[in-house]
Amino acid sequence: MEYLEVEEAIKRPGLRLVLTAGVPGPWGESAKYILRVKNIPYAPVRQLGGLPNDALQRWTGMDNAPIAVHEKERPRAGWAEILLLAERLAPEPSLVPAAARERAVLFGLAHEICGEQGLGWTRRLTMVHDMLSVDPPLPEPIRQIAATLGRKYGYSPEAAAGANDRVAAILAMLAAQLREQRARGNRYFLGERLSALDLYWAAFANLVDPLPQEICRLSGALRRAYTLRDARAKAALDPVLLEHRDLVFRQHLDLPLDF
Repeated sequence: MEYLEVEEAIKRPGLRLVLTAGVPGPWGESAKYILRVKNIPYAPVRQLGGLPNDALQRWTGMDNAPIAVHEKERPRAGWAEILLLAERLAPEPSLVPAAARERAVLFGLAHEICGEQGLGWTRRLTMVHDMLSVDPPLPEPIRQIAATLGRKYGYSPEAAAGANDRVAAILAMLAAQLREQRARGNRYFLGERLSALDLYWAAFANLVDPLPQEICRLSGALRRAYTLRDARAKAALDPVLLEHRDLVFRQHLDLPLDF
């Protein structure tokens, strides 16, 4: 993917999306998938994961990714904020149900994937723990990046200790939702059509079972970090979840991944 530097992006009109360059971060990938399905054009802007991003901090008040900046509006960094911005910019196809109850279910389940203490959050805790506790120790620059990520996710050995159990519980809950849907004759997480929830799962599934190397090029270290190894969590990774990820990519998204 060809990225703008922050200084260039500031001068551009339209929608700018700050992304971590060279890494398929699930928050950034899911934002890209939402914009792809809605055919919303955007300019990708470079952010460097785990490193100082001073120009980005000056522009947006944040140094993380993803961040969506539309015209002169305030920057939006939360997964729900970015989704609602996209819904406003392109109401159709809608990725949020109109019915209040289904809408509440979508945001509740999406929080379990994207939000604090959700799937992505807890997997980051386990990844940081592995990077900081491996023997022999990783090179100091990598340990510093892990420490920076750890501060953002509230890492401590105690916080990481229960993370895999939470990953397992979330995976089991998502699998149960899909199986209930299949029993009703529906292919998607909610109702009979694609929603943001399906796109979030497609992106965050890479944190438990990365897509094959030919369509998702990861370094050996990053592929190991993204691959779920805890036995309890792996047991909860129902094949229906990976089948659904593959269906979403096949029917609605582009491969190979471009990051």
